[in-house]
Amino acid sequence: MDTHGHIGLAELPPRDAPNSLLIVDDDTAFRNRLARAMEKRGYAVMAAESVAEAQAMIRQSPPAYAVLDLRVEDGNGLDLVPAIQTARDDARIVMLTGYGNIATAVAAVKAGAVDYIAKPADADQVDAALKAREGQALPPPPDHPMSADRVRWEHIQRVFEQCDRNVSETARRLRMHRRTLQRILNKHAPRP
Repeated sequence: MDTHGHIGLAELPPRDAPNSLLIVDDDTAFRNRLARAMEKRGYAVMAAESVAEAQAMIRQSPPAYAVLDLRVEDGNGLDLVPAIQTARDDARIVMLTGYGNIATAVAAVKAGAVDYIAKPADADQVDAALKAREGQALPPPPDHPMSADRVRWEHIQRVFEQCDRNVSETARRLRMHRRTLQRILNKHAPRP
């Protein structure tokens, strides 16, 4: 494992490992937190921050499970679905995104994902989605879901970071007044 918590290609789980999990997300803190939590649940985790890095891992050790962020710096997590399914046809894939909308959810499922979860997701949600089988009832709701205020705040923070912390650009993309956004950014995060 390198200094960023990444598993190098030489350290990948054995080919066809029944519990191998590929996590692809360019948010380092989220990726590392999810990787640690999934390891505690018995997965052999491979973590990648880009589509290119993930493709190399898929070629060397096709994962049994994958959790893919829809948007990463060098592409789209959906682009990895066919590569995973070609390398391992029994793989179960879950798409994660901070951009929840019906069109991308439909595209993810049509591409072969078994589920679609809006960020921020917790490890229990991800684990339940990966292990759910067709015909099963939906997993139960989380015990402590985030408040609507917290979800809104998290979304605003993510867009703000993606706009390189540019308040004007963030306000334009969120379709809100710049001063309103500045007031929101100056407040502390609401309780979860």
